Parts: sequence; structure tokens; C-alpha cells
Amino acid sequence: MPPASAQERAYTIDDIYRLPEGSRAELIDGRIYYMAPPGRRHQRLVGELFAVIREYLNRNKGVCEVDIAPFAVFLNKDDINYVEPDISVICDPDKLTDNGCLGAPDWIIEIVSPGSRRMDYYTKLFKYRTAGVREYWIVDPEKNRILVYNFQSENTGDYTFADSVKAGIYDDLLIHFSDIADRLNL
Repeated sequence: MPPASAQERAYTIDDIYRLPEGSRAELIDGRIYYMAPPGRRHQRLVGELFAVIREYLNRNKGVCEVDIAPFAVFLNKDDINYVEPDISVICDPDKLTDNGCLGAPDWIIEIVSPGSRRMDYYTKLFKYRTAGVREYWIVDPEKNRILVYNFQSENTGDYTFADSVKAGIYDDLLIHFSDIADRLNL
């Protein structure tokens, strides 16, 4: 009998696109991770953060684009890695196609849900860092915590929803989580 690892099938992006209508999954190193539908609080938090970032980008007329899930990110430009970050900021227009982002976004924000905790804190942290994401935020409303990983400067920050958090990829973008928490009654 062959070893267990030899029996496991490596999946590709084609398998993701063959999933039944309405199914959501991500693919990391050929392994499929199914995603539960996000809850209302999760979606409201994504919406608030997206609005702040979009307003900043519009006001500063930069080349960066902000997108929200479901938005396809082909992390390594291969057929075994496909993710749908809650928020992706891409500053290289050459990475953007009608299908999504080819390569690592500059900044990714993931909102932790009960079913995504291990993925967001461990699997994606490692994958995003090795793929070339410049900055990764893990926003965890259950723990009242925002972890900021600036992979370029190798700095890490640990914040709460009472704090204002500076985006490392910009000189002057500050996100006031206390305002967001007040609006959402967090």
C-alpha cells in the first residue's frame, strides 16, 4: 500500500471553477479549503474598511485599486494557489485582469470568522508572506484585535478596536478602528 501522502490528490484552479454554483473555496498548495458564508458582522466590517480605503484612494488619485471578496487572487501565478481575501489592495495595474489579480496584492486584510481562525492566523500568514504580499492585517472582532504584519520592514503591530492603525504601504492612511467599532456596535 502506498504512503498516505501519495494517495492525496493535488487540486488545481480548474477544480475550484468546477465547484457547484454558490460554493466558495480557496486553494493553497493544491489543497482545497471550503469557506462558510460570512456572517452579517463580518460583512459590515469588510464594508466599513473597504469604504475607508476606497475613499483614501479616490482622494489621493493613486494607481492602487481596492477589491473585496469574492475577488480572485492567483497568488503565485500557478494553478495550485487561489485565494479570495476579504480586502485586497493592488498597486501594480499590470497584475489586474478581468479574472482577478495575477500575483500577490500589496496589502491584504482578512476578517476572522469562527471557521477561518486557523487559516487566517497560520496558513494564510505563511502563504501571503512567501508570495510577496507587502502587508497583511488580521482583524479579529471576537478578540478585539488587529494584527498588522509589515513584511517589508519585518515589523508586527498588535492593536485593539480602540486604536488607530496606520497602513504601512502609505505615508498617511490611518484607520480609526474606534470609529468603525462605534458605527458597528462592536
